[in-house]
Amino acid sequence: MRVAPSESTAIRTPHPKVPGYVADVAAIETEGLVKVYRSGGDEVRALDGVDLDVQEGTVLGLLGPNGAGKTTTVRILATLLRADAGRATVAGLDVVRDAQAVRRVIGLSGQYAAVDENLTGRENLWMFGRLYRLSSPDARRRADDLLGRFGLEDAADRVAKTYSGGMRRRLDLAAALVGRPELLFLDEPTTGLDPRGRLGMWDVIRDQVREGTTLLLTTQYLEEADELADDIAVVDHGRIIARGTADELKAQVGGERIEVVVRHPDDLRRAVATLAPNGDGTCDRHTRRVTVAARGGAQELVEVVKRLGDASVEVDDVGLRRPTLDDVFLTLTGHVAEDGSTGEDDEDEPDEELAA
Repeated sequence: MRVAPSESTAIRTPHPKVPGYVADVAAIETEGLVKVYRSGGDEVRALDGVDLDVQEGTVLGLLGPNGAGKTTTVRILATLLRADAGRATVAGLDVVRDAQAVRRVIGLSGQYAAVDENLTGRENLWMFGRLYRLSSPDARRRADDLLGRFGLEDAADRVAKTYSGGMRRRLDLAAALVGRPELLFLDEPTTGLDPRGRLGMWDVIRDQVREGTTLLLTTQYLEEADELADDIAVVDHGRIIARGTADELKAQVGGERIEVVVRHPDDLRRAVATLAPNGDGTCDRHTRRVTVAARGGAQELVEVVKRLGDASVEVDDVGLRRPTLDDVFLTLTGHVAEDGSTGEDDEDEPDEELAA
């Protein structure tokens, strides 16, 4: 769903696109956001007191599994949903009281492409330009510019339903940029894309950040948050359970690790007993992988290989690595991150709750 500007000019909070701009405000602030969904006699607490702040010109990665509260947070900030409690501002504008003004300064690309499949790529972008009150010639020029920028020139006059999934995602993001938003909400923008498409989308996102756009990015892809975000907030069960840079979060897990992949699954127990006699190692039978803390750096690898050889454990691979965001996620939540390729919604919010 796309957020289009409204005709209302009722502004209570200063902003650069309205008179009386005051620059010294955080791009995004939330305090105690709560959202509860009710179905019959059951209640689902999608948000349970979310506090966030995002500084202008930075990228916040909102990281969490399906159902964690990521999409609910984005929809509240984009004025598509009202919180049951708490407050939120976007560029100093209250998302409830100043909802019409918020819509002028944001762009939103959701989990599913919101383009009209029966229009061409050019017609879709021209239509969004007109919704943003551009003149017809200006909307056409903006559409041509974005089609070139997203590598869609050759498909510009094809109807969108003939586009591949990656092309639709690029067209959807282009539509979110028609109004030159100062803040951009990307809700799992690379879900369903192949590796090449994801890398291409990352380049587009980096370009936007270099131009000064403030970005809130939700994702289940841990490497995506690691690659793109200045700051990461880990959300689980509707709460922010950790916040920091990727390096700061990794530091919470500990130091370097030695990973060994044994050739035969039956050797796993012997490998663990050899490398972690005190029980401070882990093993994964599915991948035949044993992981232990590294205390001597790269030099310890030689000793590990020798000890396993003495124990008659055959090895397929051995290596030294730093903690990843996967390790952080497992440590913080008690489970691994889910594969983000499913494309499922974060939560099942009822459409009738869209903010006025």
